[in-house]
Amino acid sequence: MVLLQQPETDLADPKLSFLSNGGAIGHLLRAMDWSESPLGPPAGWSPHLQAVMATLLPAQAQFVLFWGSAYVALYNEAYAPTIGTKHPHALGQPAQEHWKELWDDLEPLLRGVRETGQTYAAKDRAFYIERRGLGETVYFDVSYSAVREADGSVGGVLCLVTDTTERVRFQQHQAFLLELGQTLPGLGEAERIEAYTVRRLAEQMGAARVCFGEDLGDDISFRVTQDWAEGVPSLVGQHCYQAFGSTLREQLLAGQVVQQAYDGTMAQQTGLSASLHVPVLRAGRLEAMLGVHFCAPRQCHEDECQLLEEAAKQAWAAISHARAERALHLLNENLEERVVAALAEREAALQQLHEAHKLEMIGQLTGGIAHDLNNMLTPIIASFELMRRHPHSERAPRLIDGGLQAAERARNLVGRLLSFARRQTLKPQAISLAALVEDMRELMARSLGPTITVQLQLDPALPAVVVDPHQLELALLNLVVNARDAMADGGTLRIAAGVGSGGPAVPPGLAATTQAWLQVSDSGCGMDEEQLRRCVEPFYSTKGVGKGTGLGLPMVQGLAMQSGGGFAIRSRPGQGTEATLWLPVSEGAATSPVSAPVELPLAERCSRVLLVDDEAIVRHATALQLADLGYEVVEASSAGAALQLVEQGLRADVLVTDHIMADMTGVRFAQSLRLRQPELPVLIITGYANLTPRELKGFEVLRKPFRGEELAHSLAHLLAPRG
Repeated sequence: MVLLQQPETDLADPKLSFLSNGGAIGHLLRAMDWSESPLGPPAGWSPHLQAVMATLLPAQAQFVLFWGSAYVALYNEAYAPTIGTKHPHALGQPAQEHWKELWDDLEPLLRGVRETGQTYAAKDRAFYIERRGLGETVYFDVSYSAVREADGSVGGVLCLVTDTTERVRFQQHQAFLLELGQTLPGLGEAERIEAYTVRRLAEQMGAARVCFGEDLGDDISFRVTQDWAEGVPSLVGQHCYQAFGSTLREQLLAGQVVQQAYDGTMAQQTGLSASLHVPVLRAGRLEAMLGVHFCAPRQCHEDECQLLEEAAKQAWAAISHARAERALHLLNENLEERVVAALAEREAALQQLHEAHKLEMIGQLTGGIAHDLNNMLTPIIASFELMRRHPHSERAPRLIDGGLQAAERARNLVGRLLSFARRQTLKPQAISLAALVEDMRELMARSLGPTITVQLQLDPALPAVVVDPHQLELALLNLVVNARDAMADGGTLRIAAGVGSGGPAVPPGLAATTQAWLQVSDSGCGMDEEQLRRCVEPFYSTKGVGKGTGLGLPMVQGLAMQSGGGFAIRSRPGQGTEATLWLPVSEGAATSPVSAPVELPLAERCSRVLLVDDEAIVRHATALQLADLGYEVVEASSAGAALQLVEQGLRADVLVTDHIMADMTGVRFAQSLRLRQPELPVLIITGYANLTPRELKGFEVLRKPFRGEELAHSLAHLLAPRG
């Protein structure tokens, strides 16, 4: 269509008066060459068409009228901007010629109104339109109404439209950013956040590839760790900015969103037609860029660029936060591992020092212990030799009693030494302080030497205290050794005990309970204020390098505190030291061994004992004790020999077995025998002090050396009727 210069005579033509208020569009309609238009010149339009045009041309609302079966487009100035570059060429021409890209969508709507006369209306109706050279999706509120001719037929469709594209896109973009902000923190890992972001942006933008390129800080390259790509190659890997544009990095560093349209060669090589790169800056530094690539030609509008900028900033912040959290988590894990390892090493070192302290003490006592054991073995050997030479002598009962007393003293001494080396926690019990100190008198005397005088002031009638006896013995020995070291030239060691008033001042917090006190004092060199203040610190020692571990007094204090008592030290240089333990008084009496002969529980019926021990002399002695108690005894020199007897038909009423044997432990043998006789009573005999309940599998235990009455009571307990 050719636009003609408007003749002067047309301005006054009454037939064109309906265009007089049409503004620029009215002038265009007058000046057009209508020879090729289905409508013909405006002067020949029907009165109804002229009337409608007279109404819509001056209107401020956006109107477009599609007239006739060819849907010739007529519109006002308000509508012209909505079709962009289609104006003015679309004016007065069939709609299909200039609305080709959306005709399949638009034509059914217009035809529906034309054929039915019914109005079509919609809110935010989406249309794909090419109004700025490249296609885009736009949104309109529309109302399509029929315009009738004089005869009642529908002459055209009048469309009232409102362009809502900007509002709809803003809402869509805000909804997208809101969804992104709500979703990303919950994804946790940086890799998942990145993967979700690039996929959602690809869906939102209709892109062929989306990725983040992390700047490597060398002003040259970036790295893509993952991307979303469909129909085009992946970009995962390291790349140079120059490959995507000679000034790309400089533009990104300046905060610019860089759009590029690829020419034929570039498009053919990459399979892409356009790209957009969005910078992610922090404190003026380029941290990353968001790359969005399109297969079809695409021009992103300002609102889309803003969306991508906000999304890139939001996603990269989430990625950075997730990375920081992960790094902190790994640091914490490593820190926890290091702390655990350090604590384990410290615990092992403490244990080694504790054991070394025990060994140090036992080493100091070795000579005295050997002397004591020899003193105890001498009457045992002498008694048995005299009985062998004079078996029917009148002195035999006295010799036997003497040998038994010496053996009992040796057993107690060995048991005390084992308690020093024992690692498991021992249970507190009611004990007599006077009896415990008296039992340790010889042991302490051997450790002190002849230059130190020992004074004991303990009333046997004192009430019992509740404490672990073995740990108290170790604590008392610690205090005695410390006192000895403080009296290098000799002196006096005093051990006293009492209850309540009349003794040393009770520490704060213990006054409300009844406490007994045990005090060890010496006439040694004493300690100054600094030494006294630090003496209970672990590893602090006043004895000099190599002469003490610094664990003795902390162990004593720990025992007192764990037992519900207290500990205090008083000392002055040149005036000696007083160390006092407070211990809770027992409500019951102390348990003491009964030395008087007791009647042994004999076998109530003929019970067969399977006795297993690989030490012949021990097995023979135990068999004699069992026979003396009235049991029928079947001996086996090993677990294997015992199993052969069982396989040959032996059925025992009770199993008595040593634990440590060459071919099989007693516990393991007892377990295998229990498979044949599930209810078989089992007694494990062992001289090994450190066996735990887990290692013993719940079997009854009798520790070596044992007396006949202990063996008798153990078997009587095992064979007693149940229930």
